[in-house]
Amino acid sequence: MDYQAVLLDVWDAVRPVLGQGRVATYIPALAAVDPRRFGMALATVEGDLYGVGDWREPFSIQSISKVFTLALALSRDGDALWRRVGKEPSGNPFNSLVQLEYEQGIPRNPFINAGALVITDRLQHLTGDARGTLRDFLRAESGNPSVDFDPVIAASEAEHGHRNRALAHFMASYGNMEGAVPEVLEHYFWQCSLAMSCADLARACGFLARHGQLANGSRLLTRSQAKQVNAVMLTCGTYDAAGEFAYRVGLPGKSGVGGGIIAVIPNRCALCVWSPGLDARGNSVAGVEALDRFTTLTGLSIF
Repeated sequence: MDYQAVLLDVWDAVRPVLGQGRVATYIPALAAVDPRRFGMALATVEGDLYGVGDWREPFSIQSISKVFTLALALSRDGDALWRRVGKEPSGNPFNSLVQLEYEQGIPRNPFINAGALVITDRLQHLTGDARGTLRDFLRAESGNPSVDFDPVIAASEAEHGHRNRALAHFMASYGNMEGAVPEVLEHYFWQCSLAMSCADLARACGFLARHGQLANGSRLLTRSQAKQVNAVMLTCGTYDAAGEFAYRVGLPGKSGVGGGIIAVIPNRCALCVWSPGLDARGNSVAGVEALDRFTTLTGLSIF
């Protein structure tokens, strides 16, 4: 299949929706990004890389980071991790406090903020440096040693992170936080501030297309664990629009409010698309359209 030609067709098809949606304004450092930017990259399991538009432009990955912290914690903790966080769609906003009270401090899944905080807490306990472990992993898997945090974004996250503090303290009150809340929050804010390009992210999530095998041939996850991560991405990866995303795109995916979305086609490739204009649920308008168009043109999905 001529992936480069497909990506060019996708880029041309999404031009009419570029600029639609609104950039994330609750993190001021993201508010100045041009919503008409667009990039898309595809990395095959064999190592080939294709891209269009602003596919080499770094952007704030935000909640996309949650996929990688989940994989890193799961690789060390195994099934024990699922005692502290669920696997079900939330049906509520990603920073909701209400659901936590109903469920006695156990987050519904690892991709809402409460669940991601539990995962970061566990990774910090297991490694002693959650954010450094994540950055080193992403540098290795993307093949880009310059992948790093954006201190301006991290400071903005911390300054406006009152809801995340409330979530963390609430879970601590139920005994579902091992570490000190301020330390866990610091690592979480920094992990969300990582800046990567579509090319970096497409390569970095390739291990999920290879059933847990890393770029160097070693294994991070078992096949079963890779299946678990992909399954939770499909059902929970795009906030409370996961059903619509599965219906339109038909791939495991994870979005971030920086405008990025990663997606996985097992045995074939991994994709990343970036466009900062978000819909009401926090997903990139042009990004979802691009992935929808990609699966329509290629006939590739998990269904």
